[in-house]
Amino acid sequence: MDKDDKNRSYLMSWSGGKDSCLALYEALRLGYRVSRLMNFISTDPKRVRFHGTNPGLIQLQGEALGIPVHQPETTWDGYERDFKAAVGGMVPLGIKGMVFGDIYLQEHLDWVQRVCSEIGIEAVEPLWGRDTGELYSSFVEAGFEAVIIGAKAELIESHWLGKKLDRAFADYTKARGIDPCGEKGEYHTLVTAGPIFRRRIAIGQSELQSRDGYWLLDIKKYGLE
Repeated sequence: MDKDDKNRSYLMSWSGGKDSCLALYEALRLGYRVSRLMNFISTDPKRVRFHGTNPGLIQLQGEALGIPVHQPETTWDGYERDFKAAVGGMVPLGIKGMVFGDIYLQEHLDWVQRVCSEIGIEAVEPLWGRDTGELYSSFVEAGFEAVIIGAKAELIESHWLGKKLDRAFADYTKARGIDPCGEKGEYHTLVTAGPIFRRRIAIGQSELQSRDGYWLLDIKKYGLE
């Protein structure tokens, strides 16, 4: 990245999980100035799209990171339209690009590059093409903490919900032939602490739920330490 790029402002496509967090970490290390986290939530119920996380937890992450969070609402059918409207609305404010946490799913990369091109911004993919096992290890070894908040029931047993990512879970996924980073949606996480966090997120009361073939951890009480 050249000197002029370092003065440009970027959005971060933020899910609250490990991949977007690691992508943010890498982008900051490369010198990108990320001014806002963009996190889309469904309208009914009001949950983070794809991950099903409580939107309040994402706001808390933004506070812990010191980066404001913007949470536009969207529907499943209208996601591309809503994405373009929300992100495109930031361009007049000086946004030049957006950072994403994709690793190897080509259809995701194709969509991101097409839509960002149509909006007129740059798509940045710091994790693209890297080995998922190496990324998992890098995340843990860098000092990040994340808990498992969702998993496909046919692949991952319920007792892992609420557990932190560690070597034991990496061994478990390897033994079962599951992608270490869960790139195809095998599991989802919530990052609670790490080297770019100013404070740690404490998780209190939570409830294990089963819905549509997934184990989900509904976190009811949380706060900053």
